[in-house]
Amino acid sequence: MRILGIESSCDETAAAVVAAPEGGRWQLLSNIVASQVAIHREWGGVVPELAARQHLRDICGVVERALDEARTTWDDVDAIAVTQGPGLVGSLLVGVSFAKAVGAARGIPVLAVHHLAGHIESLALHNGDLPYPAMVLVVSGGHTSLYHLPAPGVYRLVGRTRDDAAGEAYDKVAKLVGLGYPGGPLVDRRARIGNRQAIAFPVPRLTHDDRAKGPKTHLPEGFEEVLKRSADFSFSGLKTAVRRHVELVTGGGARPLTDTEIDDICASFQRVVIQTLLDRTFRAAEWFDARAVGIAGGVAANSGLRQEAEARGAATGLPVFVPSLALATDNAAMIAAAGLRRWAAGARGDALDFNAEPGLTL
Repeated sequence: MRILGIESSCDETAAAVVAAPEGGRWQLLSNIVASQVAIHREWGGVVPELAARQHLRDICGVVERALDEARTTWDDVDAIAVTQGPGLVGSLLVGVSFAKAVGAARGIPVLAVHHLAGHIESLALHNGDLPYPAMVLVVSGGHTSLYHLPAPGVYRLVGRTRDDAAGEAYDKVAKLVGLGYPGGPLVDRRARIGNRQAIAFPVPRLTHDDRAKGPKTHLPEGFEEVLKRSADFSFSGLKTAVRRHVELVTGGGARPLTDTEIDDICASFQRVVIQTLLDRTFRAAEWFDARAVGIAGGVAANSGLRQEAEARGAATGLPVFVPSLALATDNAAMIAAAGLRRWAAGARGDALDFNAEPGLTL
């Protein structure tokens, strides 16, 4: 079976072809991504209207190239998987509309896929199936969520960020210290040089219930009150601590930060982020008797997070799975993989009246 994946949830137009041999491991045949980073860099972040317009320009060429590199014709495509949400509604509509139009014209079943399910299934695409049950952290510019996977294709939310996503915090801290966009890779690069212990930024601790409305979490029997606080994340306080430190050091902006100061801020900030992410992930893995830990999403490309996760996995005896760097950031191969997971569970296409859902929950 061959499935075409289409991803357009934010600022990357992507298409990929993944094959699923009978009884065999999924095979990545092509994975094409048209990035819009250069377009949005001058604005310091993604501009939704510009993103949607660029998707319109790129979608046809990206899909054609994905098919060409996979040596696949439309007659060879058994199904199309497309990101339904969450994301920017204008961006999502481009991918959804393209997939539904081709599906209707050629009689190809279309599978609507959740973006975070795609990130989770990138682990299986790169590593093969994980040992189950597994605990998977999805951490990116827009999401920081913790999922319990009791079986393949079953995703149970047990923790989420109450404010900023970790990747969003990286972008904001990069802006505070005068680095560019996107901030994650830039902060990670400077953190490798700096002193991780130079600044005692606070580790986020949640001591009250979340009053904001959010998706329901699935908690183990008897652990509800503990997990309400111990499996959730918060990064707004850490971001504020960085801002106050920068103001103090520079005298309210009277002088620029030195290179050493920037390196130390990045290293100290990243130390706290990684500690927060991994403390909660491995604690939840213990509560759920997980046999493996996975880390997916754009921040999974962070070198410090990968190294520390592997070290903790070795210390606790839990194997840690991460995607390749190409599969960590937004791409269509992961969407194809999530579509294959739905196909394996018996889905044979959705009715073509489904719409893009920017607030879709998993």
